[in-house]
Amino acid sequence: MIHNMTEGNPIKLILAFTGPLLIGNIFQQFYNIADIIIVGRFIGVHALAAVGAVAPLFMALLGLTIGMASGFTVLMGQRFGAGDFDGVRRSFSMSIILSLGMTVILMLIACLCMPWFLQLMNISHELYDDSYQYIIIISYGLLAMMFYNLLSCACRALGDSRTPLYFLIFSSLLNVVLAVLFIACFGWGIPGSAIALVLAQAASTVLCLIYMHHHFPMLHLQRRDWHWDRAFALQHLRIGIPMAAQFLIISLGIIIIQSVCNTFGSETIAGFVSATRIEQLALQPMVSFGIAMAVYSAQNYGARKYNRIRQGVRQCSLVSLAFCGLAATTMYLGGQDILSIFTSEHDEILLQQAWLYITMSVPFYFFLGQIFVYRNAVQGMGISAVPLTSSIIELSLRGGAAYLLANSWGYWGICCASPICWVAACFFTAGCYFYIISNLKDSEYLIS
Repeated sequence: MIHNMTEGNPIKLILAFTGPLLIGNIFQQFYNIADIIIVGRFIGVHALAAVGAVAPLFMALLGLTIGMASGFTVLMGQRFGAGDFDGVRRSFSMSIILSLGMTVILMLIACLCMPWFLQLMNISHELYDDSYQYIIIISYGLLAMMFYNLLSCACRALGDSRTPLYFLIFSSLLNVVLAVLFIACFGWGIPGSAIALVLAQAASTVLCLIYMHHHFPMLHLQRRDWHWDRAFALQHLRIGIPMAAQFLIISLGIIIIQSVCNTFGSETIAGFVSATRIEQLALQPMVSFGIAMAVYSAQNYGARKYNRIRQGVRQCSLVSLAFCGLAATTMYLGGQDILSIFTSEHDEILLQQAWLYITMSVPFYFFLGQIFVYRNAVQGMGISAVPLTSSIIELSLRGGAAYLLANSWGYWGICCASPICWVAACFFTAGCYFYIISNLKDSEYLIS
């Protein structure tokens, strides 16, 4: 269902939009977590380490597709907020064209350069074959990943967070069923997990497309909507490319940490991967508020209702702080029990290393939650330089801290890297948002 977020109580609209989005993001993380749990319990710690060692590469590919899709559909949200429904259709068709072209290029780069990527990540000889098989299958399936995310972002740009949820739940459950079938019954090993993920995303993409065709008449494209407009394409690329770069830069920071961690041995790798997957699940309320903030900001920016943006950001920031406290409390109280589900073997080193990472990062969730709110609010306005710069700050500090502190303090130093970058990026992003919003007038930052 399409929702206009330019009228009504801001926090009620944001919360109503965030609810389905939160459930959907949890199921999105369920993709990775389910793969790791199934691989760890059905195959073993070695396989868990092999998949976990390249998990940041998977997240980089996923982040690039989400970033491009989110960026391309920002203009859809702005046109919708402005009441320009012809512009919504033109933006949707342009997003499809650009997504197809960019994904083919990304897929070729990933497939051709993957051995080099694995070498840079310090993948050991004992893990290399399994890691390569997993990530190369994911690379071949990038089109399914890209178009699922594009359709989801298109729905969200129009204020509908429920439709993507339904198909994400279906896809997540199908992924689990297929992964167990391919690994436990067919004996396909680690490749079976990757094949299950790609097939589940492809099925969800097809079903989502069929549903949208029947229930979203606003997006029924006509021949004139496919007309190539170079200037209009550049408008999309000016937002989509920096947002994709932002996700890539954040992923590169995680890849750097993972590459350092990959030198410590299978138990430490598996422990680090298990902890970060649980953390990603705990952070989903913050991620969901950020996405909701981007849609809310884009629609109200298109309608030139800047005071509503200020009000929404302020209220969302306070609610995000409360959820950060809840996430931190949950992690401290139940984190150790959750860690035990990742493997059927009782590996003390794995559990200790995972718990060390959790205890180091949890106190800094408050800073990360604010990053999501302020960064996405600025993104919704179509101002991509601030989120991109913030991501570069994160990359520099996370990578530098991982290398320097790991040399001095070992694995404990790796655990310090993320909190350091979160604090710095939070202050920078919040400062930029307040500067922009305090100077935003009706005559500034207008839609091209």
